[in-house]
Amino acid sequence: MNEGRNWYKKGIRNGIPIGLGYFAVSFTLGISAKKAGLSAVQASVMSLAMLASAGQFAGISMIAAGAGPLELIVTTIVVNMRYLLMSSALSQKVRQDKPFYHRFLMAYEVTDEIFGVSVAVPGRLHPAYMYGAATAAVPGWVLGTFLGAVIGMVLPVRVMSALNVALYGMFMAVVIPPSRKSRIIAGVVALSMAASAAFSLIPGLKEISSGFRMMILTIVLAGAAAVLFPVKEEKEEESHVR
Repeated sequence: MNEGRNWYKKGIRNGIPIGLGYFAVSFTLGISAKKAGLSAVQASVMSLAMLASAGQFAGISMIAAGAGPLELIVTTIVVNMRYLLMSSALSQKVRQDKPFYHRFLMAYEVTDEIFGVSVAVPGRLHPAYMYGAATAAVPGWVLGTFLGAVIGMVLPVRVMSALNVALYGMFMAVVIPPSRKSRIIAGVVALSMAASAAFSLIPGLKEISSGFRMMILTIVLAGAAAVLFPVKEEKEEESHVR
């Protein structure tokens, strides 16, 4: 019991910066939802149910364009397809002594940022860690969406521009620490950025949806890194929780 509580507290501590970033970024989402004709409550329910900025922006854009339910569902699934890979990776990291149902609960909490801090945890992952991270992060995402839909339209343009870059700052905070510790990780990150830029600029490649693009880059680059620079197997040790 104490062990789970310690993991939960650690997840909350690491999730607070994510929640603050989510609060800023989701303002823009709330404004977009309001422009698309959604109420603040509807936009907040969407944020609570999905927890995916790219998927939500895609869905809101299609709602504004008058797309049908089937088209909306398929597009959202494709855009969010990268979470299949993230969930698969995390399922291999979860402690084996924990019941299987934890994987279903953890799947809801898989976002880019929560995945980043969770996969960086040394050793096996206790489900309570992700529960704690989500406890701190999810309210920021939902509340930011709600306030963006309610009062976001009155904010100055410069403030909105500043809020738009907050999410990129969170990505950098997740990626830089492990990159400084490992040249291999730093090289894979640099190569990933270059490949992503190429997919965004080269004709033919830039027409690929963001969801499939993420899947392709992740499988190719992560797979190549795993083959060329395999991680040495270590004895199973439970990571120490401070």
